[in-house]
Amino acid sequence: MCGIVGALSFGDFKITDAYIARMRDTMAHRGPDGIGAWISPDGHVGFGQRRLAIIDLSTLADQPMCNEDGSIWLNFNGEIYNHAEIRKELEAIGGHTWKTDHSDTEMVIHAFEQWGIDCLHKLRGRFAMALWDGNKNELWLVRDRIGVKPLYYSIHHGRLTYASEIKALLEDPDQQRAVNEEAFFHYLSFMTTPAPNTLFDGIHKLPPGTWMRIAADGTTRTERYWDVWDYTTPLTGASEDEIAKLLIAELRTSVQLRKVSDVPVGVFLSGGIDSSTNTALFSEGEDQAVKTFSIGYVGEYESYKNELHYARRMAQHVNAEYYEQLLTQDDLLNFLPRMVHLQDEPIGDPVCVPVYYVSKLARDNGVTVCQVGEGADELFWGYQNWRNMLDTQNYLDNLPVPRFGRKAALLPLTLMGKNRSMRYEWLRRSAEGQPIFWGGVDMMSVYQKERVLSPRLRAKFKGLTSWEAIRPIYERFEAKAWEKSRLNWMTYIDLNFRLPELLLMRVDKMSMGVSLEGRVPFLDYKFVELAMSIPTEVKTRDNELKHILKKAVRGVIPDEFIDRKKQGFGVPVYEWFFDRLGKEIRRELNDFCDKTDLFDRDELNRLMDAGHGTLVWPLYNMALWWKEYIGREQPQLEMASPL
Repeated sequence: MCGIVGALSFGDFKITDAYIARMRDTMAHRGPDGIGAWISPDGHVGFGQRRLAIIDLSTLADQPMCNEDGSIWLNFNGEIYNHAEIRKELEAIGGHTWKTDHSDTEMVIHAFEQWGIDCLHKLRGRFAMALWDGNKNELWLVRDRIGVKPLYYSIHHGRLTYASEIKALLEDPDQQRAVNEEAFFHYLSFMTTPAPNTLFDGIHKLPPGTWMRIAADGTTRTERYWDVWDYTTPLTGASEDEIAKLLIAELRTSVQLRKVSDVPVGVFLSGGIDSSTNTALFSEGEDQAVKTFSIGYVGEYESYKNELHYARRMAQHVNAEYYEQLLTQDDLLNFLPRMVHLQDEPIGDPVCVPVYYVSKLARDNGVTVCQVGEGADELFWGYQNWRNMLDTQNYLDNLPVPRFGRKAALLPLTLMGKNRSMRYEWLRRSAEGQPIFWGGVDMMSVYQKERVLSPRLRAKFKGLTSWEAIRPIYERFEAKAWEKSRLNWMTYIDLNFRLPELLLMRVDKMSMGVSLEGRVPFLDYKFVELAMSIPTEVKTRDNELKHILKKAVRGVIPDEFIDRKKQGFGVPVYEWFFDRLGKEIRRELNDFCDKTDLFDRDELNRLMDAGHGTLVWPLYNMALWWKEYIGREQPQLEMASPL
């Protein structure tokens, strides 16, 4: 696990050690165990690395790393869980010289040497990497299938730069700092920005399951190398019992693979089905007690109830070594500057706060790797609001009113002032022939967004909706899905957008902020392929959320954890908004409006006066980001020398 950075010059710009080091060392938190750099003799290519040692702790596994003749160089962030198996295959083929005992990084180099970019199909893990092929003078950038690890890049002034974090790219003295206003428009819908854009104009992120090839002259080609629908085998003839057995077997394999490490591994434990299952499966076959880590809040809140008693009981059930921490409003307020710095671009989800603190709790107690539960709710219909959305979609699908009739109904609803509601928005989408579900985060209706935007942006984006950002995903779904059910669309859009760009980014950035690696067993790509092979009718049997997953894990965890009411991982922002947090938000947003032309001040004040704390939080996050990365005067840096 590491922080990677690098550059490829297409012309006169010379890459130097100082240039790479300046970018690399902004990410010291990602790699406290070692630093490295490689610059090509002609100064056209440079790699930098901050290492968090997980597999093969020897210095021989330091990066950047090359093959035996120095023609292929790798800059790698992640782990390959089946690296030993692939290494044996390469050793049987022969012709490869090895310098490490079991480095997964070295295995990737020789796999690329043997099979080219098709080697990606053999890798079981999560990663972001850059490969320099000196034989063909090509740079390859790759992001793992699910998008667990981020990879950002920018092309400007005759060069391409890439990094694990945007702040590294900003150390290039020629990298502009400006708001990508269209990405901002979509952020107001999704609390994050859809790939390949970021909120920084000119800085991009590689989508999940994608590689980019950059030639020496700067010519690029991007290709999606994995889509779940290309690897599903419909389980239409299998019984529920058979499917449940397949699921628990594959999940057990996934958890065991994510125990592969040369450093201590633990588990985040909330007491829900997903984290409890991770904890139980992790504990199987262990001689020592697994360390588990839980977060709650001092006091009780209507918007978020502590679940620590469930976490404690699950830890006791598997004889785990249990750690917990209770957070206060002060913890949130004190963390905000650090949160904004780590996020790089706004992640409009306050859960970043407890994720950071539970990560720090783990790191402070001797753990370097933790397993987390993201993905299960998306794969197995685990959210109550998803059930509500599916019911609404089915109702609209069966409504005996043609699309033009639905459009006609919008005008009187607008005149009645009903166009602020999401129900109005769903009817509008239905009238346009679009699915009403645009992702697990759907923050604002078209009308709400128009009101929040400044008059200038309102005019600039008149007629635009965030459907344009997710339309390519829907077109892939329609072209590829073996079962084009509404539920499958809901899972597919979140697999392609909300998970990689919001949920997994909050895990990556908050955990790596304390030099902790997060692993996600429910998002092992083979497990995802299996889950997406299950018919919708099996997942939604008896209208029970997580029906087939619950069936699969009975006997693995006690029934009381399976049958209890679900509660999400949250933050009591609603209550804190009426206290000091609300005063802080109001002050920052008004200051933001003084200095920018992005929001409508009157609408922001209306939302704050009405107590819409959870809706205002992402806007506040945006204002803090702008203040940190755009509005603040930056120090002048020296340019790297030309060739």
